[in-house]
Amino acid sequence: MAFRPRRAMAVFWKDSLDLRKNLGLLLSMGVLPLVMVTVPIGVVWTYVSQPDHSDLRTVALFYDPTLPLGASAARFLIDKSLTDWFGMFLVMPVFIPILIASQSVAGEKERRTLEPLLASPVSAAELVMGKSLAALVPAVLMTWFAFALFCVGVDIVAWPLVQGPLMPNALWGFGVFVFAPLFAFFGNGVAVLISARVAEARMAQQLSALVVLPLVGMVGGQVAGVLKADLGYYAIQAGVVLVLDLILLVASIRVLDRERLVSRWG
Repeated sequence: MAFRPRRAMAVFWKDSLDLRKNLGLLLSMGVLPLVMVTVPIGVVWTYVSQPDHSDLRTVALFYDPTLPLGASAARFLIDKSLTDWFGMFLVMPVFIPILIASQSVAGEKERRTLEPLLASPVSAAELVMGKSLAALVPAVLMTWFAFALFCVGVDIVAWPLVQGPLMPNALWGFGVFVFAPLFAFFGNGVAVLISARVAEARMAQQLSALVVLPLVGMVGGQVAGVLKADLGYYAIQAGVVLVLDLILLVASIRVLDRERLVSRWG
């Protein structure tokens, strides 16, 4: 069956309308961006409010024993916190598609709306494309909006110390507009595969959310000083995720094949 974008967009609009009606899901989606924006701004404000505190230099020397005597420990810790937080920020474009895409198959089965969809002349590729867009578009837009608020907030609270804008920098700018869509597609792909295998959307969300744990673990390694995060480190990470995205795309099309779903849930 030939791929027809119009049919994929019909699936996208259908899932988008379903999302707008799900108030609980929309509220859940808004909590994570709020945390991702307010926490680092609070951390930066803490450093700026007490830039000469003796404990700051002790912490800074733990991460960089070669820090010059005259260098600002507060400024060093602000820069490091922003670099480390980027890894945590990537949890958002992974997790939000999981919340949405987990409803894409398992949720439709619960609501008994999957059968009419399977009866329509929509191919597996069109189904995957439509449902993926319905999860990716809100996730990426929310990530970009949260990033804009994050930049404004950090620059405002850091201005008294640095006397200039800190954000956006090269890592964050390139990461949010390139890495974030790749991570969002990864979260969506995992959720689609799992939701096609389980009977309940809640179980699909819980199982899919486990993919966030490695990201959190790597951020913990950065904070502990075990991993050194820079643009090259995240570029390698993005390359790995790109390969996984392609694998997940092929697997999703196979799993959402009409005959497979009918035979599994028939």
